[in-house]
Amino acid sequence: MRYAISHKTAYRYNNAVSVSHHLIRLTPRALPYQRPLTYRLTAEPAPAFADSHKDYFGNIVNFISIEGPHRQLVVDSYCEVEVTPKAVIDPEATPTWESVGKLCCDEVHKSARETCEFSFPSPLIPLLPEFAGYAALSFPRGRPLLQAAIDLTQQIHNDFDFDPQATTVATPLEQVFRRRRGVCQDFAQLQIACLRTLGLPARYVSGYLETAPPPGQSKLVGTDASHAWVQLWCGEAGWVDLDPTNNLLPGERHVTLAWGRDFADVSPLHGVLVGSGSHQLKVAVDVVPLGSDSSNSSSSLDR
Repeated sequence: MRYAISHKTAYRYNNAVSVSHHLIRLTPRALPYQRPLTYRLTAEPAPAFADSHKDYFGNIVNFISIEGPHRQLVVDSYCEVEVTPKAVIDPEATPTWESVGKLCCDEVHKSARETCEFSFPSPLIPLLPEFAGYAALSFPRGRPLLQAAIDLTQQIHNDFDFDPQATTVATPLEQVFRRRRGVCQDFAQLQIACLRTLGLPARYVSGYLETAPPPGQSKLVGTDASHAWVQLWCGEAGWVDLDPTNNLLPGERHVTLAWGRDFADVSPLHGVLVGSGSHQLKVAVDVVPLGSDSSNSSSSLDR
Protein backbone atom coordinates (compact mmCIF):
# COMPACT_ATOMS: atom_id res chain seq x y z
CA MET A 1 0.00 0.00 0.00
CA ARG A 2 1.16 3.51 -0.83
CA TYR A 3 0.47 6.46 1.50
CA ALA A 4 0.73 10.24 1.40
CA ILE A 5 1.44 11.59 4.88
CA SER A 6 1.28 15.21 6.01
CA HIS A 7 2.50 16.15 9.49
CA LYS A 8 2.17 19.77 10.65
CA THR A 9 3.66 20.97 13.93
CA ALA A 10 2.95 24.52 15.11
CA TYR A 11 4.51 26.23 18.13
CA ARG A 12 3.23 29.57 19.41
CA TYR A 13 5.53 31.22 21.97
CA ASN A 14 4.29 33.52 24.70
CA ASN A 15 7.39 35.68 24.30
CA ALA A 16 9.68 36.28 21.34
CA VAL A 17 12.36 33.67 20.67
CA SER A 18 15.62 35.08 19.33
CA VAL A 19 17.27 31.81 18.21
CA SER A 20 16.06 28.21 18.06
CA HIS A 21 17.65 24.94 16.95
CA HIS A 22 15.58 21.84 16.20
CA LEU A 23 16.17 18.14 15.47
CA ILE A 24 13.38 16.58 13.39
CA ARG A 25 12.79 12.83 13.01
CA LEU A 26 9.91 12.63 10.53
CA THR A 27 11.54 10.89 7.55
CA PRO A 28 10.37 7.27 6.99
CA ARG A 29 13.08 4.63 7.21
CA ALA A 30 14.00 2.50 4.21
CA LEU A 31 13.26 -1.11 5.19
CA PRO A 32 12.79 -4.45 3.41
CA TYR A 33 9.01 -3.94 3.69
CA GLN A 34 8.95 -0.13 3.40
CA ARG A 35 10.13 2.15 0.58
CA PRO A 36 10.18 5.95 0.94
CA LEU A 37 9.17 7.54 -2.37
CA THR A 38 9.38 11.28 -1.71
CA TYR A 39 9.99 13.60 1.24
CA ARG A 40 9.68 17.36 1.76
CA LEU A 41 10.23 19.48 4.84
CA THR A 42 9.46 23.18 5.17
CA ALA A 43 9.63 25.58 8.10
CA GLU A 44 8.27 29.07 8.74
CA PRO A 45 10.21 31.21 9.55
CA ALA A 46 12.66 29.90 6.97
CA PRO A 47 15.78 28.32 8.52
CA ALA A 48 19.05 30.21 8.38
CA PHE A 49 20.76 26.80 8.24
CA ALA A 50 19.51 23.28 7.51
CA ASP A 51 21.21 19.91 7.26
CA SER A 52 20.47 16.20 7.67
CA HIS A 53 22.32 13.18 9.03
CA LYS A 54 21.74 9.70 10.46
CA ASP A 55 21.80 9.25 14.21
CA TYR A 56 23.28 6.38 16.23
CA PHE A 57 20.24 4.17 15.52
CA GLY A 58 20.23 4.87 11.77
CA ASN A 59 17.26 7.25 11.86
CA ILE A 60 17.31 10.20 9.45
CA VAL A 61 17.51 13.46 11.39
CA ASN A 62 16.91 16.91 9.89
CA PHE A 63 18.47 19.87 11.70
CA ILE A 64 17.20 23.43 11.30
CA SER A 65 18.37 26.68 12.87
CA ILE A 66 15.98 29.65 13.09
CA GLU A 67 17.66 33.01 13.66
CA GLY A 68 15.99 36.33 14.40
CA PRO A 69 13.03 37.10 16.70
CA HIS A 70 9.97 34.93 16.11
CA ARG A 71 6.76 34.28 18.05
CA GLN A 72 5.83 31.06 16.29
CA LEU A 73 7.33 28.16 14.37
CA VAL A 74 5.48 25.96 11.87
CA VAL A 75 7.13 22.80 10.54
CA ASP A 76 5.43 20.96 7.66
CA SER A 77 6.56 17.45 6.73
CA TYR A 78 5.22 15.60 3.68
CA CYS A 79 6.16 12.15 2.45
CA GLU A 80 4.94 9.36 0.24
CA VAL A 81 5.88 5.83 1.22
CA GLU A 82 5.08 2.32 0.03
CA VAL A 83 4.56 -0.46 2.57
CA THR A 84 4.42 -4.14 1.59
CA PRO A 85 3.35 -7.22 3.60
CA LYS A 86 5.89 -8.70 6.00
CA ALA A 87 6.88 -12.34 6.13
CA VAL A 88 4.50 -14.42 8.23
CA ILE A 89 6.07 -15.91 11.36
CA ASP A 90 4.53 -18.82 13.22
CA PRO A 91 4.57 -17.77 16.90
CA GLU A 92 4.79 -21.37 18.08
CA ALA A 93 7.84 -21.98 15.88
CA THR A 94 9.93 -19.27 17.56
CA PRO A 95 12.52 -20.36 20.16
CA THR A 96 11.74 -20.32 23.85
CA TRP A 97 12.02 -16.91 25.44
CA GLU A 98 14.72 -18.12 27.86
CA SER A 99 16.97 -19.23 25.00
CA VAL A 100 16.70 -15.86 23.27
CA GLY A 101 17.54 -14.09 26.51
CA LYS A 102 20.64 -16.24 26.91
CA LEU A 103 21.64 -15.63 23.29
CA CYS A 104 21.47 -11.89 23.95
CA CYS A 105 24.26 -12.33 26.51
CA ASP A 106 26.43 -14.30 24.05
CA GLU A 107 29.42 -12.07 23.26
CA VAL A 108 30.39 -14.30 20.31
CA HIS A 109 27.06 -14.06 18.48
CA LYS A 110 27.24 -10.96 16.26
CA SER A 111 23.50 -10.30 16.04
CA ALA A 112 23.26 -10.60 19.82
CA ARG A 113 25.97 -7.98 20.30
CA GLU A 114 24.01 -5.59 18.07
CA THR A 115 20.76 -6.07 19.98
CA CYS A 116 21.73 -6.57 23.61
CA GLU A 117 21.84 -2.81 24.30
CA PHE A 118 18.03 -2.84 23.97
CA SER A 119 17.72 -5.19 26.96
CA PHE A 120 18.97 -2.60 29.47
CA PRO A 121 17.07 0.24 31.20
CA SER A 122 16.95 3.59 29.39
CA PRO A 123 16.15 7.15 30.51
CA LEU A 124 12.36 6.73 30.26
CA ILE A 125 12.12 2.97 30.87
CA PRO A 126 13.27 1.76 34.29
CA LEU A 127 13.31 -1.97 34.99
CA LEU A 128 11.23 -2.47 38.14
CA PRO A 129 10.10 -5.65 39.94
CA GLU A 130 6.41 -4.90 39.28
CA PHE A 131 7.04 -4.97 35.54
CA ALA A 132 8.73 -8.36 35.82
CA GLY A 133 5.81 -9.70 37.86
CA TYR A 134 3.31 -8.45 35.29
CA ALA A 135 5.28 -9.99 32.41
CA ALA A 136 5.60 -13.34 34.19
CA LEU A 137 1.90 -14.02 33.60
CA SER A 138 2.59 -14.35 29.87
CA PHE A 139 6.05 -15.93 30.08
CA PRO A 140 5.92 -19.33 31.80
CA ARG A 141 9.01 -21.47 31.49
CA GLY A 142 9.59 -22.94 28.02
CA ARG A 143 6.96 -20.93 26.15
CA PRO A 144 7.79 -19.87 22.55
CA LEU A 145 8.95 -16.24 22.60
CA LEU A 146 6.56 -14.71 20.06
CA GLN A 147 3.60 -16.62 21.45
CA ALA A 148 4.36 -15.22 24.90
CA ALA A 149 4.93 -11.70 23.52
CA ILE A 150 1.57 -11.75 21.71
CA ASP A 151 -0.09 -12.80 24.96
CA LEU A 152 1.57 -9.86 26.76
CA THR A 153 0.41 -7.52 23.99
CA GLN A 154 -3.19 -8.67 24.52
CA GLN A 155 -2.82 -8.45 28.30
CA ILE A 156 -1.74 -4.77 28.14
CA HIS A 157 -4.50 -4.00 25.65
CA ASN A 158 -7.13 -5.52 27.96
CA ASP A 159 -5.82 -4.12 31.25
CA PHE A 160 -5.10 -0.51 30.24
CA ASP A 161 -7.50 2.18 29.01
CA PHE A 162 -6.60 4.53 26.17
CA ASP A 163 -6.97 8.01 27.69
CA PRO A 164 -5.23 11.01 26.05
CA GLN A 165 -5.90 13.12 29.16
CA ALA A 166 -4.25 10.72 31.60
CA THR A 167 -0.58 11.32 30.79
CA THR A 168 1.97 13.63 29.18
CA VAL A 169 5.35 12.82 27.65
CA ALA A 170 6.84 13.42 31.12
CA THR A 171 4.58 11.02 33.06
CA PRO A 172 6.71 8.35 34.80
CA LEU A 173 6.11 4.80 33.65
CA GLU A 174 5.45 3.68 37.23
CA GLN A 175 2.47 6.06 37.34
CA VAL A 176 1.10 4.69 34.07
CA PHE A 177 1.35 1.18 35.50
CA ARG A 178 -0.47 2.13 38.72
CA ARG A 179 -3.28 4.08 37.08
CA ARG A 180 -3.77 1.67 34.15
CA ARG A 181 -4.38 4.54 31.72
CA GLY A 182 -2.37 6.26 29.00
CA VAL A 183 -1.66 6.49 25.28
CA CYS A 184 0.31 4.55 22.69
CA GLN A 185 3.65 5.96 23.92
CA ASP A 186 2.92 4.72 27.45
CA PHE A 187 1.74 1.27 26.39
CA ALA A 188 4.76 0.76 24.11
CA GLN A 189 7.21 1.76 26.84
CA LEU A 190 5.41 -0.43 29.38
CA GLN A 191 5.64 -3.48 27.13
CA ILE A 192 9.31 -2.75 26.49
CA ALA A 193 9.92 -2.51 30.25
CA CYS A 194 8.21 -5.87 30.80
CA LEU A 195 10.26 -7.55 28.07
CA ARG A 196 13.56 -6.06 29.23
CA THR A 197 13.02 -7.22 32.81
CA LEU A 198 13.16 -10.75 31.35
CA GLY A 199 16.45 -9.99 29.57
CA LEU A 200 14.80 -9.67 26.15
CA PRO A 201 15.87 -6.94 23.68
CA ALA A 202 12.98 -4.62 22.80
CA ARG A 203 13.01 -1.19 21.18
CA TYR A 204 10.60 1.73 20.80
CA VAL A 205 9.22 2.52 17.33
CA SER A 206 7.63 5.79 16.23
CA GLY A 207 5.55 6.15 13.10
CA TYR A 208 2.04 6.46 11.73
CA LEU A 209 -1.06 4.32 11.53
CA GLU A 210 -3.65 4.54 8.75
CA THR A 211 -6.93 5.66 10.31
CA ALA A 212 -9.46 4.35 7.76
CA PRO A 213 -10.18 0.68 8.53
CA PRO A 214 -10.75 -1.95 5.83
CA PRO A 215 -14.38 -3.06 5.32
CA GLY A 216 -15.68 -5.03 8.25
CA GLN A 217 -12.94 -3.95 10.66
CA SER A 218 -13.26 -1.52 13.56
CA LYS A 219 -11.38 1.77 13.68
CA LEU A 220 -8.03 1.62 15.48
CA VAL A 221 -7.10 4.05 18.23
CA GLY A 222 -3.94 6.09 18.68
CA THR A 223 -4.12 7.83 15.32
CA ASP A 224 -4.58 11.51 16.21
CA ALA A 225 -0.87 12.20 15.72
CA SER A 226 2.23 10.04 15.65
CA HIS A 227 1.79 6.43 16.73
CA ALA A 228 4.15 4.20 18.73
CA TRP A 229 4.68 0.47 19.08
CA VAL A 230 7.30 -2.13 19.97
CA GLN A 231 9.90 -4.25 18.20
CA LEU A 232 11.05 -7.44 19.91
CA TRP A 233 14.16 -9.34 18.89
CA CYS A 234 13.21 -12.97 18.24
CA GLY A 235 16.63 -14.47 17.50
CA GLU A 236 16.89 -15.91 14.00
CA ALA A 237 13.46 -14.47 13.14
CA GLY A 238 14.86 -10.97 13.63
CA TRP A 239 12.88 -8.00 14.92
CA VAL A 240 9.10 -8.48 15.15
CA ASP A 241 6.63 -5.58 15.57
CA LEU A 242 3.94 -5.58 18.29
CA ASP A 243 1.25 -2.95 18.84
CA PRO A 244 -0.16 -3.16 22.40
CA THR A 245 -2.46 -0.16 21.86
CA ASN A 246 -4.43 -2.05 19.22
CA ASN A 247 -3.54 -5.65 20.14
CA LEU A 248 -2.06 -6.65 16.78
CA LEU A 249 1.10 -7.34 14.83
CA PRO A 250 1.74 -4.22 12.69
CA GLY A 251 1.47 -4.71 8.94
CA GLU A 252 0.81 -2.56 5.89
CA ARG A 253 -1.13 0.07 7.86
CA HIS A 254 1.87 0.99 10.03
CA VAL A 255 4.53 3.36 8.64
CA THR A 256 7.87 3.34 10.46
CA LEU A 257 9.73 6.61 11.07
CA ALA A 258 12.39 5.87 13.69
CA TRP A 259 13.39 3.57 16.52
CA GLY A 260 15.48 3.80 19.67
CA ARG A 261 15.62 2.85 23.35
CA ASP A 262 12.54 4.92 24.25
CA PHE A 263 10.59 8.02 23.19
CA ALA A 264 13.49 10.34 24.03
CA ASP A 265 15.54 8.82 21.19
CA VAL A 266 12.86 9.34 18.53
CA SER A 267 10.99 12.52 19.48
CA PRO A 268 9.52 13.91 16.22
CA LEU A 269 10.66 17.46 17.02
CA HIS A 270 13.16 18.40 19.70
CA GLY A 271 14.50 21.91 20.14
CA VAL A 272 16.63 24.34 22.11
CA LEU A 273 15.40 27.94 22.40
CA VAL A 274 16.86 31.28 23.44
CA GLY A 275 14.01 33.32 24.91
CA SER A 276 10.31 32.53 25.47
CA GLY A 277 8.85 31.21 28.69
CA SER A 278 6.11 28.84 27.63
CA HIS A 279 4.40 27.82 24.41
CA GLN A 280 1.32 26.23 22.88
CA LEU A 281 1.68 23.25 20.60
CA LYS A 282 -0.64 21.99 17.88
CA VAL A 283 -0.04 18.87 15.79
CA ALA A 284 -2.08 17.72 12.78
CA VAL A 285 -1.46 14.49 10.87
CA ASP A 286 -3.11 13.09 7.73
CA VAL A 287 -2.38 9.57 6.46
CA VAL A 288 -4.03 9.10 3.07
CA PRO A 289 -3.92 5.76 1.20
CA LEU A 290 -3.03 6.20 -2.49
CA GLY A 291 -3.23 2.60 -3.66
CA SER A 292 -0.43 0.24 -4.62
CA ASP A 293 1.31 2.12 -7.46
CA SER A 294 4.94 3.15 -6.89
CA SER A 295 7.11 5.93 -8.27
CA ASN A 296 10.72 7.03 -8.30
CA SER A 297 12.21 8.00 -4.95
CA SER A 298 13.15 11.59 -4.17
CA SER A 299 13.92 13.71 -1.14
CA SER A 300 14.19 17.43 -0.51
CA LEU A 301 14.63 19.84 2.37
CA ASP A 302 13.35 23.32 1.60
CA ARG A 303 15.54 25.93 3.25
